[in-house]
Amino acid sequence: MTYHPTRRGALLSLVAGAALFAALPALAEDVTVTFWGSYGNGGNSTQQDALNATLIPAFEAAHPGIKIKYVDVPYDSLLQKLTTSAAGGELPDLVRADLGWVPQFADLGVLVALSDAMPDFKTFADATYPGTLATNLYKGKYYGLPLDTNTRVLVVNQAALDKAGVSAPPATFDELKALAEKLKGTDTQVFADGGLGGWSLFPWIWSGGGNITDPDLTKASGYLDSPESVAAVQMLVDLYAAGQIPNLIIGNQGAVGTSDGLPSENYATILDGPWMAGIWSEQYPDFTPVYAPVPAGPGGSVSVVGGEDIVLTTASKNQDAALEFIRFTQSEQFQIEMAKTGQMTVIPAFADKQAEILPFLAPFAEQLKTAKSRLAIPGSSKVDGILNAELVPAFEGKISVQEALTMAAAQIDPLLTGAL
Repeated sequence: MTYHPTRRGALLSLVAGAALFAALPALAEDVTVTFWGSYGNGGNSTQQDALNATLIPAFEAAHPGIKIKYVDVPYDSLLQKLTTSAAGGELPDLVRADLGWVPQFADLGVLVALSDAMPDFKTFADATYPGTLATNLYKGKYYGLPLDTNTRVLVVNQAALDKAGVSAPPATFDELKALAEKLKGTDTQVFADGGLGGWSLFPWIWSGGGNITDPDLTKASGYLDSPESVAAVQMLVDLYAAGQIPNLIIGNQGAVGTSDGLPSENYATILDGPWMAGIWSEQYPDFTPVYAPVPAGPGGSVSVVGGEDIVLTTASKNQDAALEFIRFTQSEQFQIEMAKTGQMTVIPAFADKQAEILPFLAPFAEQLKTAKSRLAIPGSSKVDGILNAELVPAFEGKISVQEALTMAAAQIDPLLTGAL
């Protein structure tokens, strides 16, 4: 099933739904809903404080009889803890899951399909960004709802543009190539990225009018290696060959990283997310990044979705109460309180209020309108390894882009059918 957002009606329904669940009668006996996540990444943080000190108390006050027990687990340990707990049948009620984990655990049969369990699922689903919602889709059912989100945009050093005599960030593929020409002979390269996995590559392929697979995620051959996909990657290879993209993109650990290279004018542009603002404010306080859309190609300006989803496990003995908390996470109260900590809202109707809190997030919210999900399959992490392995020789000039993408597609096909 596929839900197509109808924004205004969905928002009105969402507000009405929020009022409804806030007025539910108290339960006969107290129930405790356990919720695992990495808001504090294993320690104290403004996000964890917002959850524990503000949001959970607000939910519990509106829902007498339901207690939320939040357990913070370091992000680097959470996947292993979930995997071990799933094998032992000891999962919590709710999990704040990296979006890449949802199909993996759905495939194991340990997640409840929210599109089946929630009669009002469509109301909440329609209110979110389509790309964030799609991260929860597995074999025709939705196993979660978006909890927080992010995306990559073009981040620009204006001083580097000035050096090239250019006033505005490159808005198209052609403008990016033209900027590269103007930077020839300087010590600034036009673009840099740290790898060739989906997080890095897919925005270029989608913006170039290509695709990774067919719409039903059954076949990569003929899509990943289509003329449109090949042309988009060829542009990057050509810029690399011209010395305008550093070998950081093929894994050279000695190259200047993007977080240092952009403010230092090694690079004119990079693709990155909203978290960089805090990093640069501390490390490069005099640097003012410029945020712009991913350069548009024949497919428009399309980026990639990141973030976390909230999922309900089949081990939960308090599913109705847990579903109430899931509904609460979609409310304006929850989303905006978390926006104050830097978590981007998953609901476009709240983007203006988010921008009042953190104005720099506005370009990211705009990019999210067209951003897409990476492959929502159990073997999604293997896709990144395949792409890197096959494309590095193409950047090195040893094989053609067409050959590289055709070989990559042939290896991704079995992952889509579940054969590997």
